Amino acid sequence: ERFDELSKTTPFLLNLKPSGQYLMEDFYYAGGVPALMGRIESILDLDNITVTGKTLGENIAGHLVHNEDIIRPMSNPLDPEGGLAVLYGNIAPTGAVIKPTAASPDLMVHKGKAIVFEDHDDLGNRIDDPDLEVSPDDILVMKNSGPIGGPGIPEWGFLPIPKKILATGVRDMVRLSDARMSGTAFGTVVVHVTPESAGGGPLSAIRDGDMIELDVPNRKLNLLVTDEELAERLNAHKNRAPDFKRGYKWLHAQHILQADKGCDFDFLRAESLQSD
Repeated sequence: ERFDELSKTTPFLLNLKPSGQYLMEDFYYAGGVPALMGRIESILDLDNITVTGKTLGENIAGHLVHNEDIIRPMSNPLDPEGGLAVLYGNIAPTGAVIKPTAASPDLMVHKGKAIVFEDHDDLGNRIDDPDLEVSPDDILVMKNSGPIGGPGIPEWGFLPIPKKILATGVRDMVRLSDARMSGTAFGTVVVHVTPESAGGGPLSAIRDGDMIELDVPNRKLNLLVTDEELAERLNAHKNRAPDFKRGYKWLHAQHILQADKGCDFDFLRAESLQSD
């Protein structure tokens, strides 16, 4: 919720791929991170001490913007809101994340049929199968790729578009998983779905042909089945959590937190957060 609140109130100023036009090298020569932070200094706590031993304000003082099309002023943002949105609904009761600035505007509100892959191996085996029944309006769903199921919430969230769909000229589809993805990836991709599938989260209950509704402006992500149907599916579902008996893998599976809690070990959290 805090990330979503900050994104709603922080304008999108950096014209950098995948959310903009320019490359990282262009950003560097335009002034880089210090210049960008200077643009938003009015909403920063400049008195914070950083790893340099200086305050944040001291670190960014005097850094100029050399290209205002790459690093926009607050008065002329690429978008009045930032680059992240947190979605909620019966698929993601505790949240999921999308990058609206790197997604297709025409897919920000979308309803489509689920094409379900049980895990990353299933995706790899079937995504380019010419007999896969899939259309551009469908929603690709991958399960069992989160902190426990991956394990380690791998960068698998940028699901490939089926070759036969790419061949028609389509370059984006709605994609959904409990994995993560690179910050450089473009597309209407929902990641970090929590609770994850392997632990019995609602993502595990999605079936081929189910209708899913994505509504980014209203921060909603829902499976269009009744509450009773969803509950029945979850009660009948067998979790895919790995059954490790000892060692680090056991420790990880038993104590790793979900994406909305930071994917940290529960015993490493600050005492003030233990009951959260």
